[in-house]
Amino acid sequence: MMTGAIASTHHLATEAGADILRAGGNAFDAAVAAGLALQVVEPHLNGPGGDLPAILWKDGRATVLCAQGPAPAAATIDHYRAEGLTLIPGNGLLATVIPGAFDGWMLMLRDHGTMELAEIMAPAIRLAADGHPILDRAADAIAGLGAFFNEHWPSSAAVWMPGGRAPAKGGLFANPDLAATWRRIAASQGPTREARINAARDAFYRGFVAERIGAFMAEAPLMDESGRPHRGVLTADDMAGYRAHHEAPVTLEQDGWTIAKTGPWGQGPVLLQALAMLAGDDLAAMDPTGPDFAHLVVEALKLSMADREAYYADPDRVAVPMEALLSPAYAALRRAAIGGRADLTLRPGILPGHDAQVAQVRAMLDRLSLPEGAVYEPTMAHLSDAPRGDTVHLDVIDRWGNMVSATPSGGWLQSSPIVPGLGFCLNSRAQMFWLDRDAPCALAPGKRPRTTLSPSLAWHKDGRRISFGTPGGDQQDQWQLLFWLRHAHQGMDLQRAMDAPMFHITHMPSSFHPRTRAPGGVVAEESLPPATLTALEDRGHALTRAPAGSLGRLTAAARGAEGALTAAATTRTAHGRAIVID
Repeated sequence: MMTGAIASTHHLATEAGADILRAGGNAFDAAVAAGLALQVVEPHLNGPGGDLPAILWKDGRATVLCAQGPAPAAATIDHYRAEGLTLIPGNGLLATVIPGAFDGWMLMLRDHGTMELAEIMAPAIRLAADGHPILDRAADAIAGLGAFFNEHWPSSAAVWMPGGRAPAKGGLFANPDLAATWRRIAASQGPTREARINAARDAFYRGFVAERIGAFMAEAPLMDESGRPHRGVLTADDMAGYRAHHEAPVTLEQDGWTIAKTGPWGQGPVLLQALAMLAGDDLAAMDPTGPDFAHLVVEALKLSMADREAYYADPDRVAVPMEALLSPAYAALRRAAIGGRADLTLRPGILPGHDAQVAQVRAMLDRLSLPEGAVYEPTMAHLSDAPRGDTVHLDVIDRWGNMVSATPSGGWLQSSPIVPGLGFCLNSRAQMFWLDRDAPCALAPGKRPRTTLSPSLAWHKDGRRISFGTPGGDQQDQWQLLFWLRHAHQGMDLQRAMDAPMFHITHMPSSFHPRTRAPGGVVAEESLPPATLTALEDRGHALTRAPAGSLGRLTAAARGAEGALTAAATTRTAHGRAIVID
């Protein structure tokens, strides 16, 4: 019997999780070990102060683990407006919501794992204490921000630029402050395994970590990309009240498969809406790199992303008509709106009873006069010099058939100044709120931002199951849609489906400050056939050619109907890795 399979965006995290599987741990133990390791080895893409959505498979059912922190109690539109803002900055103290990732990992370990907290945290502690070869992009991010850190965020300069210099690419980089924080948490005491994990949660959210975060946020204001310093609004009391939780996924059944995504507090249902629109098309007969396929997918994504803007938000605070958005009748109406030419308008559908809401969102976007262009994460670093963060992803399956698809993000080194003594910074997820009450995703205390984070898990009636995902901000569900269509409908194996030429749209407003959009915009790898690229331009798409192998960082793990395990990690980077353990 195979012991397990794991894939992630960094080989050291994959190895950490694989070691746990080899030691007898289950998928949830391995996912937590790998997830904490990713916070250390990809600090420009995620960190302990970030957030975590995951989809878990256990006992024959899928569950979403939501560790997306909400806005603090003092995060009101009136306060941010009084600070002179019309958009929430993409970095700095005002961009922070309650960090959810740590509580999410601990909840997964407590409720579904089997191993001790100290065992699971050991790989991350070792990497932080002893050091790891720093990735080129992390080193570049630090070097690019060096002057800013020195002038405005000295606590970040102290951690990321030891000795006053940015780390050399590939050089050994250690974070002793983070290692000390993790050691203290890993030593949490209690009479049982569960009690020790709960004590660790308390140390982070109701103990020394929360106290230091609260004190730091109350200190002098610090500079952010608005060009003015601001003081944060997150408090220790906000931290104390936070708990990650489990909830039901949003699902779509199609061609024997059930595909599970998070609720509309993430953008995951975008993928399901696009699939529902394409249900009547003979996708298997289409050339996966041809112009007809590319045009159809692009136009379906435009419509589903437009609905994201008009409807998606925290469903605990806003009535999101998810059932109607995924209904066959609505999908057919939206599919009928796709023509032979590129559409250049943002066209959310109008569901009964939501006419005024859609009109308000359109009016809000008109008032803001969003700049044209596109904000790219490091995955598309060749297209932007902006110091943006991104995301990581991991997939795990164990010998018992348990599965995890997780897309941790936030708390990257570019997002916020280091909290002195802790070795990590906070997130910038609040930038995804609008400072306009007409928007479903308007800022409000206790409300989750509508994020781009989007793990995926699917199962077939014949017993096959697959976990997959990718970093990439607004591109996550776009690249995953291509992967899924190529794998499930066009017969490619995991590796071929993720390595095939990628494309995505920049037509909708970006989820990241400064919320730009490029009407009709399509970014496509030059590895697509020249005839396809030319045909897209001829059909009116505003095409940007990207270098081959520059879009997407997918990973996946799958279990066959008879129990055979496979895994794959993108070849677009040198450091992703998949391991299948016999």
